[in-house]
Amino acid sequence: MKRLFVFIIGLVFVSSCNKKEAQDISQIVVCGDDKVLIIDALSSNVNDVKVVWEWKASDVASSLPAQYQQYLRTLDECKPVNKNKHILLTSSSGAVVLIDRATKKCLFYAHTPNAHSAEMLPEGKIAVALSTHSQGNRLELYDINYPEKVLFSDSLYSGHGAVWLEKRQRFYALGYDQLREYSLKDWDTPAPSLTLERKWNIPFESGHDLSPVSGDRLLVSGHEGVYFFDIQSGKFTPFEPLATTLNVKSVNFIEATGEIVYTKAEESWWTFNVYFRNPQKKLNIPDIKLYKVRLLL
Repeated sequence: MKRLFVFIIGLVFVSSCNKKEAQDISQIVVCGDDKVLIIDALSSNVNDVKVVWEWKASDVASSLPAQYQQYLRTLDECKPVNKNKHILLTSSSGAVVLIDRATKKCLFYAHTPNAHSAEMLPEGKIAVALSTHSQGNRLELYDINYPEKVLFSDSLYSGHGAVWLEKRQRFYALGYDQLREYSLKDWDTPAPSLTLERKWNIPFESGHDLSPVSGDRLLVSGHEGVYFFDIQSGKFTPFEPLATTLNVKSVNFIEATGEIVYTKAEESWWTFNVYFRNPQKKLNIPDIKLYKVRLLL
């Protein structure tokens, strides 16, 4: 009987620990102007934000071409990649940069005008940036071993979201009014590229963000709310918690717990706030103009 009691207590303890681990959004990554912050969301309050890591463009200025000091002054997206070891940055001033969290050094850089979003593709080899380019709005493909060499490009109007889904081995790109699915082509050759497999019209204008929910669903946000997108059926369904929230610039959702972290435009395109749902919370980050927020899990 005593052994059974200890076993049951052990199960309850493990279960509660697993539940806590699954529900905690412990850290978030935000960026704006020329800096990136990792914030302890659990211990932060609305006007008392706990910063656990900070990076500034000036940290790597000496290791980059001189013009990058101006290219990195308006950071849009800061995406944890490679199991949170690196952070992939895009700047609407014109840069895509990969930063090592431990050393804060730059591992990759490329200049591309008005870069809004980027994604690391398999094996840490390829970075994809979406940009509004002088040669036409386009999607670009890079190899992290060859800075500033565009290996492939495709037209895409006002790209603002980039997601790789490992389960499907597909890359998804969000434009102003269209969502696209690409596969990798000629991966092991000097000229890899992306092949357009499918495309869908989104149910609103001005797409702002694309984030994964699972291997089969994405969240798509824009000027007129947030939608689930089911890849199998190709259907868009209003994401009820934010279905009527206008100008959601970025959204992250943990399906298992129902937790949501997002930003919305409040001062032109920008904001100083990060919003949480389930539980309800707001963090005010006054030092930088934010565009997107990402989870560090």
